Amino acid sequence: MLLAVTAVLIATPTFNRADEARPAASADTCCLFTSFTKNGEDGLHLSWSRDGYTWEALNGGRSYLAPEIGSKEKLMRDPCVTRGPDGTYHLVWTSGWNENNIGHASTRDFIHWSAEQEIPVMAHEPAVRNSWAPEIIYDAKRQRYLIFWASAIRGKFPETEAATGKDCNNRIYCTTTTDFASFAPTRLFYDPGFTVIDATILPANGRFYLIVKDETLHPPKKHLRIASSDDLEGPYADLSPPFTPAGLWAEGPTAIKIGDEFIVYFDAYMQKHYGAMRSRDLKTWEDVTDKMTLPFENTPLRMRHGTVIAVPAAIVARLREASAP
Repeated sequence: MLLAVTAVLIATPTFNRADEARPAASADTCCLFTSFTKNGEDGLHLSWSRDGYTWEALNGGRSYLAPEIGSKEKLMRDPCVTRGPDGTYHLVWTSGWNENNIGHASTRDFIHWSAEQEIPVMAHEPAVRNSWAPEIIYDAKRQRYLIFWASAIRGKFPETEAATGKDCNNRIYCTTTTDFASFAPTRLFYDPGFTVIDATILPANGRFYLIVKDETLHPPKKHLRIASSDDLEGPYADLSPPFTPAGLWAEGPTAIKIGDEFIVYFDAYMQKHYGAMRSRDLKTWEDVTDKMTLPFENTPLRMRHGTVIAVPAAIVARLREASAP
């Protein structure tokens, strides 16, 4: 089974220290995609790929982890996973449309999970509307986890309310933790001067690239852009022009390096399918959506906003064996 999983993977790339936070796919790894379906009511879904282009649902498309936390809705949307230095994978997710908290659970094999934890990241803000699309990444420099998400706080940033509405005037906030028991006070992480959601960070070439969705509605933007920093915690600057196709509403970006190429996957939610952009330099982009094969595309069970990560091929082998009929 293991040889069948790894045989056609691409050659091992060269790593630098910055890339260790979210490593690229290599000859000993497979790509794993965490996602949700429909409204996120049934929890975590997993898919895998040898090459980052052809994806197969695991567990027959059934959920691996049902949502149990959230004060209102108990959903599991936008699941994001990262690997810690001890080999533990930490998952965070949106627990509902109008929550002041996010969810967290951990695993070493994606089959057996810790108890779910509610992290009240915005409980100190009585005027907060949401805590959307949390992402997590390990900060090797500071030896702690960085968690960041989008929130709209009524009355904050009034200068951009007209462009999107006061209840959707999001900015990116963050906290840090070493043990998931105590958390640093929440702070503003990224404010580009417009409403922004769905941030993700790609470590590459000794720098860090923050990919975000411009959520401006009037006039509609709804595209992806990239800022960069030499420090994981920022500040992020030099925001690029949009790199997703004009007129296409994109959200939920996630990125990985495979060989010498970077692939950014995104949820083309109005068209109800996944899109993908490819680049070698993170400046010039090619639309490779038509090269992707994903499970349940154009059906109610299609993959939605999640995270792609490289994992040891042995993990995928065990997941495939465990879900075999």
